[in-house]
Amino acid sequence: MKYYRLAPLCGALLLAAVSCGCSKLKARDQLNKGVVAFRNAQFQPAIMYFKNAVALDPTMLNARLYLATAIAQQYIPGGDSPDNIKIADQAIEAFQDVLKMDPGNITAIASIAQVYYNMKKFDKAKEFQQRRLKLEPTNPEPYYWIGVLDWAICYPRTQLLRRDLKIDTPKDPKQPDVLPPFPKKALADLSDQNGSLVEEGINALMKAIELKPNDSDSMVYLNLMYRQKAEIETDAVAREADVRTANDWMEKALIAKKGGAVAVGASPTSPAGQ
Repeated sequence: MKYYRLAPLCGALLLAAVSCGCSKLKARDQLNKGVVAFRNAQFQPAIMYFKNAVALDPTMLNARLYLATAIAQQYIPGGDSPDNIKIADQAIEAFQDVLKMDPGNITAIASIAQVYYNMKKFDKAKEFQQRRLKLEPTNPEPYYWIGVLDWAICYPRTQLLRRDLKIDTPKDPKQPDVLPPFPKKALADLSDQNGSLVEEGINALMKAIELKPNDSDSMVYLNLMYRQKAEIETDAVAREADVRTANDWMEKALIAKKGGAVAVGASPTSPAGQ
C-alpha cells in the first residue's frame, strides 16, 4: 500500500475532529450565555441561546434540559388560550427530547408532571409521578403528588354531583364541613369513581409522611382526602369517623407548621416529645 495515499484521508479526519471540537466549544459558549439570560429571567433570549447550543452539539443534555425549562417558564399555569397551551405542549415535547437521551432523568420527568398538573391534566401528571416513583421509591415528593392528584381528580366529581343534586349546603350551620349524605344510587356511582383513588391517595400521603415526618403539606391533603373518604361511606358512623380523622390531620398540620413534632397516630393535642 502506498502510505501517501492515506494523507488526504487523514487530513479530512483531522479537519472533522477540529470542526467537531469547535462546534462543542461554540455550543458551550451558547449554553453559558443562555444560563446567564435564564438566571436574569430573560427567557426568550435564553431559549434562543439554548436552541443554538443544541444545534451545535445535539449530545449536550444540559442545553436540552435548560431549553425545556426556559420554554416551561413561558407557560401561564391554568391559562387556556391556544398560544398558552401551545407553549405547554412545546415544553413537554422538549422535556421528552431529554428523556429520549436519558430515560431516567428525574428533572425532566418531574417537570412534565408539573406542566400537566398546571394544565389540569391530572391523570397525565399522575402517570409521570408514578414513573418518577419507580426511580425514587424513597423520595416522599412523588408520594405527596400522587395524593394531591388523586384528590384533584376526586374533589371536582364530588362537588359537581352535590351541585347537580342540590345538596351542597350543610344541615347544621355550626358544622359547615359536614354536608348531607348522597342518595343511595348517587353514592354507589361516586364510590365506583372515587373509591380506589381515595384509597391510593391516603396510602400515598401516609407513605410521604413516613418518609418525611412532620410534612404539614401531606397532612393537609390527608385531611382533604379523608373528607373525600367520608363522602363515599355508606355507614353514618364510618362517615363521622372519617370527618374526625380529617380534623385530626388538620390539627396535626397546624402543629407541624408551627414547628411542633407530631407522631403519626398520636393525638394532635399530644405532640411527640411532649
